[in-house]
Amino acid sequence: MKIDKYVEDLRNKDQAELEAELVAAKKELFNLRFQNATNQLTNTARIKEVRKNIARIQTVITQKANA
Repeated sequence: MKIDKYVEDLRNKDQAELEAELVAAKKELFNLRFQNATNQLTNTARIKEVRKNIARIQTVITQKANA
């Protein structure tokens, strides 16, 4: 249910907001990878979650472009 709400929120955003969210998610992924490399990351599952969120954002962007 939580994921469905997140995807619904993404679908309600316009192109500029989606692009901004994508950039923010990619920055977060970079920071998580950096923390993981320096053994400072405690929740390694967050990397997988952020990667999936990036894929969801890109999917919504593609769907809007094709519509």
